[in-house]
Amino acid sequence: MTRHLLDIDDLSASELRAVLDAATERRPPRVLEGRGVACVFEKPSARTRNATEMAVVQLGGHPITLRGEEVGFDVRETVEDVARTLACYHAAICARVFDHKVLERMTDVVDIPVVNLLSDRAHPCQALADVLTLEHEFGSLAGRTVAYIGDFNNVARSLGLALGLSGATIRLGCPPGYGPSDIDLDQLTAAAPTVHERPEEAVKGADAVYTDVWTSMGQEAEMQQRRGAFAGWTVTPALMAAASPSAVFLHCLPAHRGEEVDAAVIDGPSSRVWPQASYRLDAARGALSWLLSGQGSSSPTSPR
Repeated sequence: MTRHLLDIDDLSASELRAVLDAATERRPPRVLEGRGVACVFEKPSARTRNATEMAVVQLGGHPITLRGEEVGFDVRETVEDVARTLACYHAAICARVFDHKVLERMTDVVDIPVVNLLSDRAHPCQALADVLTLEHEFGSLAGRTVAYIGDFNNVARSLGLALGLSGATIRLGCPPGYGPSDIDLDQLTAAAPTVHERPEEAVKGADAVYTDVWTSMGQEAEMQQRRGAFAGWTVTPALMAAASPSAVFLHCLPAHRGEEVDAAVIDGPSSRVWPQASYRLDAARGALSWLLSGQGSSSPTSPR
């Protein structure tokens, strides 16, 4: 059975461990030797494109990147027909899309792995990089606490899932109206989530403080409204001081200094933002290696 990675909950705890171990292999297996990977970008990207293309190269393959207008989901062709066509040429499809349902529709019609590079619902490769960053800093994450400050979005959801599978807990500091739903909290049960309407409560004693932009791509019309709602939610040196003395700061980037984070924090000694960005490559390589080596299915994916 072909396996896909649309969000972290596609993995069990042991499978997450296998993906993370594959991400840190010093000599990754060339499971993509002579094979291609379609990298579809409805949304532009810097880290995701560089990380994914280089991961494919390091696994011996050839990445072919396609912009959204080149495939024209449901305009030039249906999502299903695009996916079927790409499966004729490639060993896997990696896609960065607006609507998570696009990825689900792909998995319904192809027998090659589909990897979510970002959707409105999930960002699993970012969460893999986050865990790699935290494990490099702390070793085992069992018993650790991460405070996520800001909008409960795709990054927060995937992060919470990954922390739950790693034995860590998550505190969600969100302005009123921007927090998780009851359904979201149910999905994050393993991470023992708590929701706080004051950022100081969320970060108190935390091992890591994580934030993201207040306005994500596709939400530009809400920018002024969100700036008002998030006033007072900037991660400042004073807020970091409420966390553990050894706490680190994480951000998935791009960052808006002076909005969700002060420059003194993201450019300061507690920041692990650049190692975190570098782990995006390892995360993409680990996910593809695991999916294509046969570890993620009952038998290896057929060569293409």
